This record gives sequence, structure tokens and C-alpha cells, in this order.
Amino acid sequence: MNPCRSLLTFVATLSTLLLLACQDDTGQGKASPVTNTSVTAAAKASPKPSIALVMKTLTNPYYIQMEQGARRAAKEYGVELLVKTGAQETSIEQQIQIVDELIQNKVAAIVIAPGDSKRLVPILKKAQDQGIVIIDVDNRLDAPTMQSQGMKDIPFVGVDNEKASFESVKYVVDQIRKQTAVAILEGIRSTENSRLRVQGAEQAFASNKFIKLVAKESASWKIDEGRDVSKRLLTEHPEIRLLYCANDMMALGAIKFLQDSGKTDVAVIGYDALEEAVIAIRQGRLLATVDQSAAEQGYVGIMLAFRRLQGEQVPPATIIKTRLVTADSLK
Repeated sequence: MNPCRSLLTFVATLSTLLLLACQDDTGQGKASPVTNTSVTAAAKASPKPSIALVMKTLTNPYYIQMEQGARRAAKEYGVELLVKTGAQETSIEQQIQIVDELIQNKVAAIVIAPGDSKRLVPILKKAQDQGIVIIDVDNRLDAPTMQSQGMKDIPFVGVDNEKASFESVKYVVDQIRKQTAVAILEGIRSTENSRLRVQGAEQAFASNKFIKLVAKESASWKIDEGRDVSKRLLTEHPEIRLLYCANDMMALGAIKFLQDSGKTDVAVIGYDALEEAVIAIRQGRLLATVDQSAAEQGYVGIMLAFRRLQGEQVPPATIIKTRLVTADSLK
């Protein structure tokens, strides 16, 4: 028996609700930036500007999708794209070093998915002081830290993490009618996107009187840590029946532990809509995940960097729409 079916044993009307609760995608989907034909023409008439895309890692397929979107924009706008990443999502010092090297190499712009919302600010302030255009994607830099460093506001491209997390968790907990213990696997705690996703999940859990949040621990966005933390939490709290994971890598790690241990009475929610996560939903091993259009974030980040280099004004924030992915939405 898989975890989702086991969950049905204490969710009185889950089967009926799942059939009726198909996600309404009205108003949801990917952002569709309008191509500025005059800007594209200007790109062809001038030397290629160098724009660096700095991501956390390529060990997470999410960032591979982001790179694909960035390369599409680089081709369309005629820019030289440099892609740089750390070894893993916790390689903050390496990401800082990458930005420092880009400053020395005098790139025109840096589009960055910061691994830490605070620790990247000083080096990005240094880049900004050198006249390098900065675009923040995926994870917001910490506004108070930017202010304390005297850093000017920079455009942000990303999603409403709190809202998307709330909607995905509420989709599940609204169907629970029996006392249920739950736990949260956080990302890196110093990242704004992890904080917002956890906050959204907590709000959704709090909306149901039958839900009790018994544990919350960081698994650093990683699949191996997701497995190990899930093992520890379920050893300490064997009553847990639902795990919310702030990204799919941690969710896949949790699923791996559940499979290896033979536990069939714990369900999992993820975030990112990775291909493996979508497969897990089809197999009944994952209840829900969130598609936050990583490729579109990469595309828009490069596009905005190019437009800033052309002297154009760009929005202070571009929010990409998300999509809830469930077994119903995949039918």
C-alpha cells in the first residue's frame, strides 16, 4: 500500500474530495514577457554584453531548467552568457568567490539566485559599486541587510513562495478530519524562499483544528539530508503522518526513506515540480508539488538585465505565477 492510500484510512472523505478538488488554473501559469523588438534590434547592432547567471548548483534539476531559460533569452537578445554555480546549495562561500571573480572580469551584469539572503549582500554591493547591473532571481536578498550595506534596490524575479506553499498544503489539509501529526522539512534557514514556504505551510496547517505540527527541521534543500532528517523525525515522532518539504529534493529524500523502511502510513508534499516529483505523484508517493517555472525565471532575469544595460527602466519585482500539481491536475 502506498503512503497516500494509507493516509486515506484516517481522512474520512479524501477520495471524494480528491475527485472534486481539481485545481482551477484560471489566472495561473507562466509569465509571458513581451519581446521588445527595438531592444532585440539594438542587440544585433552592438557588441554582445556579457551577462553572468550565478546559481546555487546544478545538482538540483530545478537550476538546470533555469539555465535553459536563461540560454533561450541570451540567444534571443544577443548576449554573451556565462553560467556559474557552486558545488552544492550550501556552497555560499564559493558563490561569493564566483561573484568576486566576475567583478574582476568586469562583466556587464550578474543575474543571481543567491544561496543566502544575507551573506551575498556585501559582495553584490561591491559589484553594484563597480557599475555592474544586478538582477536577483528565485530567492530574495534580505532588504534590511541591503539597506545596512548601503546597497541600492535591485529588480527581483521570482514567485510568491508563501502563497504557493499555503495553497499546496491547504489542498491536502482541508481534506483531513482526524487528529494528524505533521512535520516540516525546511531549506537553508537563512534563505528568504525557505522562510516564506515554511510560513505558508504553517498557516495552512493552522487552518485545520485536526492538525498538530510536532517538528520542524532543516534538510538544507538536499535529497540525502531529506532522507536522514525524515528518518530522525519519524524515529522521534512516530505519530507523524504527513511531511511538508520545502523543495522536491528533500521530498524525494523523504520518499526514499519511507520506501526503504517500509512505512506506508506517511504522506509527503513537495515544491518545485521536478520531473521525478511528478512521477512520484503519478505513482501515488507524493500528494502535491508546486511548479514555479524555473526556466521562465531564468529567461526573465536575463531579459531584464539586458534591458537595464540598454538604459531601460524595469519593474522592481516580476512575480511569476505558480501552478499546483496534483494527481488530479495531471489527469
